[in-house]
Amino acid sequence: MSQTPSHYAIARIDLPVQGTHGWQVRMQRHRIKYAKFFSDRSHGSPARALAAAITWRDELLAELENLNQTRVCQKSKRNKSGVVGVSKVRIISASGTVYHFWQATWSMSDGRRGRVRFSIKKHGDRGAFRLAVKARQQGISH
Repeated sequence: MSQTPSHYAIARIDLPVQGTHGWQVRMQRHRIKYAKFFSDRSHGSPARALAAAITWRDELLAELENLNQTRVCQKSKRNKSGVVGVSKVRIISASGTVYHFWQATWSMSDGRRGRVRFSIKKHGDRGAFRLAVKARQQGISH
């Protein structure tokens, strides 16, 4: 990854009337918005809040860069996620309960299929999707 300007995607937020002081990280990639606020109070000082914001931003950029290296295809009737081997799955249990997952699949070197699912309820839609993409990358690299 190239050198990132120290305050790229980071803004200072000071709203004295509301008692809000801190740093906000905001960015968007592939129509997905990422944001997190780092308050001075919870981090002990403006400098520590800024350091935490920079660390989070840099980790997110590294994760997104890894996602960009994933094989991406056009969304179609056959592939709604845009990532080969990653799909959204709906399962209805015998009791009628509906579960939603992002699922990653891959072929292992011995010919068996690898598969893992991440709950949307537990991880959120974006989080489960990111975990599935990461799991597929790890599965195909082993």
